[in-house]
Amino acid sequence: MSGGSAVRVGTVNVASGRSPAGPVLDAAALEKALTGLDVDVLAVQEVDAGQPRSGHVDQAAALAAGLGATDWRSAATVAGTPDPFRSWSPAGPLLRGPCTPAAGPLYGIALLSRLPVRQWSVLDLGSGRARLPVQGPDPRTGRVRWWWFPDEPRAAVAARLDSLTVVATHLSFAPHTALRQLLRLRRWIAGMPGPVVLTGDLNLPGALPARVLRATPLVRAPSFPASAPRVQLDHLLAVGGRLRGSDGAATVLPIGDHRALTVTVAPA
Repeated sequence: MSGGSAVRVGTVNVASGRSPAGPVLDAAALEKALTGLDVDVLAVQEVDAGQPRSGHVDQAAALAAGLGATDWRSAATVAGTPDPFRSWSPAGPLLRGPCTPAAGPLYGIALLSRLPVRQWSVLDLGSGRARLPVQGPDPRTGRVRWWWFPDEPRAAVAARLDSLTVVATHLSFAPHTALRQLLRLRRWIAGMPGPVVLTGDLNLPGALPARVLRATPLVRAPSFPASAPRVQLDHLLAVGGRLRGSDGAATVLPIGDHRALTVTVAPA
């Protein structure tokens, strides 16, 4: 928990609730997955709600319960199930919280908070035209093959707390699109009351996001893949130079394919 004006912030890509061994976790297991992750605010990427593939669980709600987060928002960017056939449609993004049940299969990001949130806001970051080669089973034959997955829409969610604003996002897998989205985020953040922490799976390596944002990295650690990380795609960045970080960590969780990054931030 936070002490004084310090706030512990984290980020994790939960891969639609998949465990490192492959199976998707149910609601109870999702809650347990965050046991021991003592953070005040957690950004979560690749979150399902009402999806058949993940047992129709509202994953943001389950993760919030496990974290003890009294307030949260989920920003669905896809209505339907992401697949190579574009059978889904853009969702807005659709921002909802604890009092709004998920209507139909949704997919996107979430921001969970144990601390009081004074204001929530959301930014539509759009999508690109790139396609990502992914290996998976053919639903018609069951045989594993390569698919070309289209880029889905992306979004960012901001939570204004008493002492800072936390912005969560998950950027495109295409580097040129991710950079364009990062520049949009820089303009959006410029209008926010500071200080600001940008967190999430930015799909951009190492020091590049900090340079583009003119930000300070709060954690420097490889985060992907979780079992033997080789590259840092997940970031916690202080924008505006008014924060310092301490006790940064990269943690393997029983969920997702990225390591969770956490750090304690306080006024510089």
